[in-house]
Amino acid sequence: MIPAPVVAIPRIAWRENGASAGAGAGNRTVPEETPIALTYNRATHAVMLATPADLEDFAIGFSLSEGIVRTAAEIADLEIVTVADGIELRMTLTGENLDALTRRQRRLTGPSGCGLCGLDSLASAVRPVPTIAAGLVISSETIKRAIETMYAEQVLNQQCRAVHAAGFWVPGRGWVALREDVGRHNALDKLAGAMARQGISAASGLLLLSSRISVELVQKAATMGAPILVAVSAPTALAVRVAEAAGIALVGIARNDGFEIFTHAHRIAMHSVASETNGKSQFSVDAGRVEPDRDGKGIARHVA
Repeated sequence: MIPAPVVAIPRIAWRENGASAGAGAGNRTVPEETPIALTYNRATHAVMLATPADLEDFAIGFSLSEGIVRTAAEIADLEIVTVADGIELRMTLTGENLDALTRRQRRLTGPSGCGLCGLDSLASAVRPVPTIAAGLVISSETIKRAIETMYAEQVLNQQCRAVHAAGFWVPGRGWVALREDVGRHNALDKLAGAMARQGISAASGLLLLSSRISVELVQKAATMGAPILVAVSAPTALAVRVAEAAGIALVGIARNDGFEIFTHAHRIAMHSVASETNGKSQFSVDAGRVEPDRDGKGIARHVA
């Protein structure tokens, strides 16, 4: 049986007013953290610590972001198998996909906070990313609305206040998908898998993260084809450089009352507009300058 994503744990709460075991005893809901082995043709490729929820999305999204497959349909079969020490996501690939797997081989376990663990070279850590073409322009009000409503979509976090979220907002529709996990990288992989299974193009909206923006999150966003990446915390310097090279508008420190744009500000119309456009004649202000815009479904079988 797959563990519940959150569990109630007994604890004793200490408070400044002197609450002791009798007054402060009770339960705290905390997220589960489970070893998840991602295997291809019965060979283990990576073991990640993750929240045991949305595992089919995780398997597909991880495979896509790692470049092991190009579409979800290239995974011929997927089994979710509970074993003594955790869960195995057993995927079957065709011959040409196995070649890509060999090129992107991991050799170490990845904790929930790790997005690049187990790579065997420095070059693999900062691999080239796709360049996102000119297209979507959104308003600052759209980002504000998305940030304001994100918490309401975080079902697990409302229970435990201890998991990350990655969501996708489409102008004119609002939230179309959101996934949660103890690991921010896992949450984005789950979102990528969910969007691939539903046939949602990342070019049609913006990615939102409840975490800081590290380089591997930018790499995953570029692989998905996302033109805009928004997060509640700050980016790293390397994340900014990679986003600039990829053509991604990187927005951090996003709050209800504002945000900071680090790259490709021409994708953000910093005024309230009635609707977003994909036109190539949009303009926005960046530090006093005016810039023109630049040019499969998997089926899982749950096995106890």
